[in-house]
Amino acid sequence: MSVKGKYLNPKADLTFKLIFGEHADLMKSFLNALLPLEDGREIESVVYANPELIPENPGKKNSIVDVRCTDNQGREFIVEMQLHWNDSFKQRVMLNASKAVVKQAGTGEDYSLIQPVYSLNLVNQGLNLGDDVAPDEYYHHYAVVNVEHTDRVLEGFHFVFIDLEKFTPKTVGEKKMAVLWLRFLTEIDEHTQEVPRELLDNPEMCQALQILEKAGYNDAQLQAYSDFWMSLVDERVLREGSYKKGIEEGMAKGMAKGMVEGMAKGRSEGRAEGRAEGIADTARNLKAMGLSLADISKATGLTTDEIADL
Repeated sequence: MSVKGKYLNPKADLTFKLIFGEHADLMKSFLNALLPLEDGREIESVVYANPELIPENPGKKNSIVDVRCTDNQGREFIVEMQLHWNDSFKQRVMLNASKAVVKQAGTGEDYSLIQPVYSLNLVNQGLNLGDDVAPDEYYHHYAVVNVEHTDRVLEGFHFVFIDLEKFTPKTVGEKKMAVLWLRFLTEIDEHTQEVPRELLDNPEMCQALQILEKAGYNDAQLQAYSDFWMSLVDERVLREGSYKKGIEEGMAKGMAKGMVEGMAKGRSEGRAEGRAEGIADTARNLKAMGLSLADISKATGLTTDEIADL
């Protein structure tokens, strides 16, 4: 797979980590633009942390996130770029945020020193957080709140999911940088011929665009970039193939079950019909012998009206 165009796609694993995992100034701008931070509590600087979240229990599985960092206030930030939504992603996000809190608390330390963890998750396709989500709702902020008084927030966790499929520039009116960063992620790729003027006029966007220029990558990096996209294609084919196979197997099982149930029902109905006919024959014979309708009813269980109609 050859890489065409002047720029690479910023959503790829290689480019996303290169932009936001190696340039603290861009990471700070990105987080300040997209996270629900209170006025006066914006991030002033960030320090990168190990993206590998190792569990306290050695028998548990390690987690590797795209970018992890802390700011000058001690708050921790986890950033993930997810190209295709899957059912386990939400659980993985919560697990990683929990691990980040646990890593702050050493044995015997003061738990009051634990700082909030912010989990920022950008989903390129298929984000699914429930049927009640509005068609144009692209920004989802979750926190630990009082059920009856949702304005009462228990500080500790903040989860943000951004649906890049639903984002359009007109959906954001308050934060210019949020619009610019999301436009950068959704409008720049290998097919970009001309960069929008709004991006070129911003120094941070220009810096990020320079990092994306294909000319700055060596052959090994470009091969890794191509392999990343090919692996996604293979994963999608496998997923769709499994889905199709599941449907076919489900249909086959359904048909087989229907045939078995139909045969069983036929046998059951046949037995019931034969039993009813046998009772009717007995009633006819008893009636021919001159027994009263009441006596025949007691013997067969049929009503006197049913016996009279025989």
